[in-house]
Amino acid sequence: MQSHSMHDDMERVLFTHEQVQQRVKELGAEIARDYGDKDPHLITILKGSIPFLADLMRAMDRPLSLDVMAVASYAGHQSSGEVRVTKDLDESIEGRHVLVVEDIIDTGLTLAYVMRILANRAPASVRIATFLDKPSRRATPIEADYVGFTIPNAFAVGYGLDWNQRYRNLPYIGALKREIYDPGAG
Repeated sequence: MQSHSMHDDMERVLFTHEQVQQRVKELGAEIARDYGDKDPHLITILKGSIPFLADLMRAMDRPLSLDVMAVASYAGHQSSGEVRVTKDLDESIEGRHVLVVEDIIDTGLTLAYVMRILANRAPASVRIATFLDKPSRRATPIEADYVGFTIPNAFAVGYGLDWNQRYRNLPYIGALKREIYDPGAG
């Protein structure tokens, strides 16, 4: 009997591993250039952004620092609409040049909440780098300064993005079959 593969759950591949790696390399170079003589303080939102953050940091040939936050807003495949910080920053960002590193901007509600919190902490500047942007689902006006890829309204998984903690370890970005995340549909 053959076992079921995560790859079988994909409707299609949106971006291959090679496309992902090339785009992150380009973003890292662009961000490093834009920050000039300023040392960026990267803040990532756990957990989905970890692969992007790790690759992006390696692509930035410059001094930088790092901190993490964890926020919760999803239950299954739907945003609950309520955002809460479950792990706050370890260091002050006052006077620092902050780059928020995110895996995906979907409705924008979570990121808008995080940006309000960070703005109140007196950073010198705050920019956003997101690996994926899904503007068709935006519920609040927010835009990233750096975008890896803009995607259609598909349930994207892989390269850190998940559905119920699964598929994060895929090396590419795939569109999950609807019957996987919404068994009653159809």
